[in-house]
Amino acid sequence: MFKYTPNNLKKIEELYKASGYLVRYGQGNFKSGYCILEDKNVIVVNKFFTVDTKISCLLDLFEEVEVDHNKLPTNLLDFYQKVVAIVNEKKASSN
Repeated sequence: MFKYTPNNLKKIEELYKASGYLVRYGQGNFKSGYCILEDKNVIVVNKFFTVDTKISCLLDLFEEVEVDHNKLPTNLLDFYQKVVAIVNEKKASSN
């Protein structure tokens, strides 16, 4: 079972960082609560969101961003597999 905790939020941020993306938190007029600056590999999430909502946003983006699991450190590989399973589960339940 995956828990939406600050520790798991940090691990998701590490997954993105290992793939060359920077996760930042700021305020703005994001219709979906986040935006991707693809030229700079930056993901900006609304800083006023709760930890649960920040994690949900980052999980939603997981399919759009290419995470190269070959570049991930070994300590993140198991977590990567959990995130992939969660994203696939959310995708299956929305269909």
